[in-house]
This record gives sequence, C-alpha cells and structure tokens, in this order.
Amino acid sequence: MTRTAATALAPRVAENLNRALHRLFDREERLHLLGEDVLDPYGGAFKITKGLSSRFGDRVMATPLSESGMLGVAGGLALCGDQVIVEVMFGDFLALGFDQLLNFASKSVSMYGRPVPVPLVVRCPVGGNRGYGPTHSQSPQKHFIGIPNLALYELSPFHDAEAVLDTALRLGSPAVVFEDKVLYTRRMYQENRIDDGYRYRITGPGLGWAHAYPDGEADRPDFVVVAPGGAAHRALDAARALREAHGRSVHVVTPAQLYPLDIGPVLPLLASAGRVAVAEEGTAGGTWGSEVARAVHERVWSALSGPVLSLSSADSVIPTAGHLEREVLLGADDIREAVRRAAGWSAGRGGGQPEAAHPGSPAAGGAAGTPFTVPKLNNNDDTYLVADWLVDEGAWVDADTEVVALDTSKAQADVAASGSGFLRRAAAVGDELAAGDILGYLLPGPAPRGAPEQEGAALPARSADRVPPPEPARPAAEEEPDAVPAEDLPVAVHRLDRAQQGTAAVVAKSHREVPAGFTVVKVQVDDVLDRLDRLSDESGAALGLAEAVVKAVAGAQRDFPRFFGSLVDERTVALADAPHIGVTVDVDGSLYVPVVRRAHERSLADIADTLMDFRMKALGKEFTARDLSGGNIAVSLNPDPGVVLVHPLVLWPQLCMVSVGAVGEEYRADAAGTAGMRRFVHVGLAYDHRVVNGRDAVLFLTRIKDVLEEPARLGGERTWTTG
Repeated sequence: MTRTAATALAPRVAENLNRALHRLFDREERLHLLGEDVLDPYGGAFKITKGLSSRFGDRVMATPLSESGMLGVAGGLALCGDQVIVEVMFGDFLALGFDQLLNFASKSVSMYGRPVPVPLVVRCPVGGNRGYGPTHSQSPQKHFIGIPNLALYELSPFHDAEAVLDTALRLGSPAVVFEDKVLYTRRMYQENRIDDGYRYRITGPGLGWAHAYPDGEADRPDFVVVAPGGAAHRALDAARALREAHGRSVHVVTPAQLYPLDIGPVLPLLASAGRVAVAEEGTAGGTWGSEVARAVHERVWSALSGPVLSLSSADSVIPTAGHLEREVLLGADDIREAVRRAAGWSAGRGGGQPEAAHPGSPAAGGAAGTPFTVPKLNNNDDTYLVADWLVDEGAWVDADTEVVALDTSKAQADVAASGSGFLRRAAAVGDELAAGDILGYLLPGPAPRGAPEQEGAALPARSADRVPPPEPARPAAEEEPDAVPAEDLPVAVHRLDRAQQGTAAVVAKSHREVPAGFTVVKVQVDDVLDRLDRLSDESGAALGLAEAVVKAVAGAQRDFPRFFGSLVDERTVALADAPHIGVTVDVDGSLYVPVVRRAHERSLADIADTLMDFRMKALGKEFTARDLSGGNIAVSLNPDPGVVLVHPLVLWPQLCMVSVGAVGEEYRADAAGTAGMRRFVHVGLAYDHRVVNGRDAVLFLTRIKDVLEEPARLGGERTWTTG
C-alpha cells in the first residue's frame, strides 16, 4: 500500500483499541475488565490492555485460566448493573465459555418476565497467519451466529474501536467483538482514504458499512466482495490485482456488526454490480457468509448475474508451519482467482489478450523486449545475490508480479516486474548483481527454445490473437540454465533453499570483509535464572536468559560505544545513538536476525514479548524490512542442550556479535567450601579487530558477566521489570 500523509499519521489498530479502552474507563465509572494476564506490565497477550491496571487497578482483574469462570463472573456483574469487558486471550478458548453465553448471559436479557440489561462485551483475538497452530488460530464466528440477544461485531481499520465498544456496551445485551490478530499492527484508515488508489465511505446508520472503491469509481462496480475484519485487506489486495490485470472495478464492503445482520445499506451497491462474493477466514458450513448470501438472494435475486460466491478457508485444522498454514487459510490470491473465474474474466486483459506494448517501448519492435533491472534496496549493500526465480522461464508475467528474489545483507526482497510480457531470464541463481544490472526481459512473444539471451537478439513479433498460455511446470533441475548437469551430480544431493542461500551470502561477505577476533568467558547464572523465575511468576511474562542477555548488552552501550558503531572508513567509526540489538531466530532451517530497538529502554517483559513475536513471524516468514534492519550489534542465541561454545560471525556493517551457549551444570564449591550443582553458560564476542582490540573485548564481556552473575548491579526490581 502506498502510504499517504494521512495513513502515516494514523494509529495502529492495537493502539486505537487500547486508547478506546482507556477512554471508556475514564468515562464509565462502573466499567470493569476481566481477563488472563491483563495486568501491567504484561498488559495482555497482545498488549491491548496495557496501562489500564496502572490507572484503574480496582476495576481491572486478572483471572485464573478459566474462560467459563471469567464469563460467569462477568455475566453476574453485568446482571447486577455493572458494565463488563472480558478479554479472552485467544478466540479459540471462547468455546470453553460457550455455555455462559448461550444459556446464561444471552437468556438473562429476557427470561425474567421483563427486559433486563446485561451490558457484557467479550473481546476475542481470532484468525491465523501468525503460526500459532491449530488451537490458537481459528475464526470461530460462525458458531455464535443466530443466538437470540447475542450481538456480534468485528473490528476493522475502517471502524473506530471506541465507537464499536461503546455501541456494544449500550446495547443492553451481551456482545462478542472479534479482532483479527493480523490487524493489530496495521494502521487505521482515516479521512476516507485507503491509499493513493482507493477511497472509502461509511454507508448506513450507526456504525454502518465501509465501502472501499477505486478512486473516482464509487458507483457501478463490476464485482463486490463482502469481507469482514482481517479478510478486508485480502479482498482489497485481490481487487487491486483484478483492476491491474483486467481493468475491472472491484469494490469491497466491510461491516462493523456481523449479527444481527443488516444488509440493507449496501443492497443497492450489490444489486448494481450483479456479482457478489463473501470472503471470510473461517471454514465453510453455517457461516456468516451463508447468512449474507441468503439475505442477498431473498432481496435482490432478480438483479444478480449469478449466485453469491462463498469463499472460505480449507476444511482443515490450521497447521503451525507457515507454508502449510498459507495453503489452508483463505488468501488474496484465492479471492482474486475465484472472482476472476466466476466473472468469466480470462487470464489476460480484454478477453484474454495481453496488453499491447506501447509503440515507443523496446518491446513494440519485437527486438529485445523490455528489460527489468535490479532496484536499489538499501544503502548498506553494493550488490545483491539472486536467490531464486519465482516465475518459470518463458511464462507470461503480468505487471507487478513478483518474479525474482534477491538477498541483501539484511533481508530477502522479492522484485516485481515493471510491465507485462513473456519472461526471459538474464541472470542465474547465485549471480551477484549491482543496482541497475539487468535481471531479465519481458518479451512481446514467447522466445523460441534455445534463443540467445543477450540484449539485441531477434525475437518473433507477437501474434495479434495470442493468449498467454498457462505457466509451464517448473523444469527439472537438469533443464535449468544454472543447474549442474544431472550426469555430473552425485547419487544424492541437497539444494539450498532461498533462505539458506541468503544466509550463505551474508556469511561469505562477513568472512571476506571483516577481520574478526573472538573472546569467550564463562558465566555463573544461578542467581539471574532464579530472579527471572521469580519475576515470571510475578509479572505473568515468560522471562528467560535471552531477555537478560539482551538487557545486559544494551546496558553496556554507554560505556562501550564503539561496540555499537559501524566503520565509515579506515579511520572513522559512526557511533549509534541507542542500542538496537539484533537477535538470531532460527526456525525451519531459516535464519533471521530481527532487531529489538532501543533495548535499554525496554522492560524484560516487553523484550520477552518482542522475541516471541519474532519467533511467530519467523514461522510464517512474515518479517518486514524494518524488522530486520537498523541493528548495531547482534546476539546469537543457541539454547539447545549440549551447546557449549558458539563462535559467531560479524554481520557487516556491525562490528560485534555476542553469542550465548546452552545452560550447563557442574559441581563446584562455593565460598564456604560446600560443593553443589551450579549452572553456567559461555558468552562469546566476535569483533571487528580493526576497531575493537582483545583487551576491549575482555572488558566488555566482563561487564556482561558481572551483570548476569550479580543482577542487582542493574538496580532494583523496577530496572528489570520496566525500561
């Protein structure tokens, strides 16, 4: 999405929700909040309740791990005249409190012979795409559809959270607010603009429906996708792709209230399109989308060109592994293809014909095709490694299709085609290219087999009636231009995947350019581990040695500024303003080094939450360039049992990397001569010897050792639990 000035200033959905809770508590003196781990400093599993217990401690209650219990207590409070918000840590667990909603709270509204208000709102993080696995990733909305007196809402970036929660509380009957977890880090939309290409407006009374449309095309859509909550982004991505490929105007409508369903405000739009799809992340069968389809069929059947298209995730449990999770969950590509097929739009623009080349472009003459080149990806690298081709040689490519993956020293980036055409590769996997070098060509017609790849080679002109063929199957290894001939390979081989090729490029660069030294110390960790266990019990956060090491390294920046700098030239080191610490995350054979920013200001609980978020992003391969850039020192974590010593590399342009082995045990005598079991780790430092000398490295490691062996040197409990 192209970020405008408006969206750049917009709060994230999580911030909007947290601010909404604070405002409601300021305004409503009888409002209570119940949930697991909602107290500060933890502030809930997703930090939505952060700061509430510090300001309204007597009205914010951390509950035992019992959804049935907390919903029963909340229902009783609401029945007695209080307002109650319950945070269920994961929406999957709402099933454990289903009886309290179905048979107590919702029925209490009307089973006593007179209307009884039950102002109870249950907040539920739902949805996948975070690698949380089968029991923490579901979208259970359909199981709550149709319960009398139980209203259902779903947050979106279009609808202000305060308005949604306030409406639900004032309804006088219980409500469930579903919050797709992938939205928490996305920004709210404001000023009726989504990005430079799409706008939106709110239609209907009350919270209404958000209607998103291409700028200047608010009326007469070719297709409308109804998509609640987190599915709205995927529907918008699909709409953009369909507009680019087919020139069609696909609109997206998103409600704030799911049930009771009021489809009236958007019926004129749906009727004008004649084609409607409903996209939701839950599985098929008795869904909210089925309710939408029923209502649309009943009320505007005569205006429809076909039945409402119902799009759901696969009928499966949700896997933890990122690549399998993506296979199961409904994605933007699924929506795009389903809409395209239902509407009868062929694979190319204008009834299947690829767009004609502009008369002035190189492709128009059929001589060499249109080249696409390596973009400038960052300021740290002069060259990038070609990690993988994402589209087969000779396949038709639409504009903005991601065709090749490049590895940088920080992250992997997928490069999109600048136009459309048949792909002719000019670079092989493993090539190292600079910005501006040619990656390949987009040809007006398919190249003959064996045609030369160099610029200027003659190519046949495109036939006027050619339709881009389906992409061919990926060629076997012996057919790839950069592969070793099959007869030269051993019987058994292993080819490096994209992630490992990126790691290989970084390692090679480090060993080639950084003259590194290495020093290691042995650290007793009994005291710090005991202290971390105690703080974990008190705070509800899972604190370990990794968080303590990050905190200790960050605390050394003031006295060892060169260790956090970068080499500008042979005589100059640029010093960092704050410690931004990269931490290794090795998942499914892929190594990442995301960055904990301003780690010296972060509490241990906050660092723990950040590291957990990194692990989840690694599982789903969801890191952004910002996550992986900006570090000025790194920590290599190697906690597997039996790991004694780790010699890390130095990640250019950084100057140092700290390594931590596994916790070991040994019998040692204490100061009184009493033998006992002691726990220890080896902490190492790899350093650029051009800037850091061995004696400096020893002093730095001694600082880390002292802090870990005597955690009181960091100060009181507040120093460990706050920034």
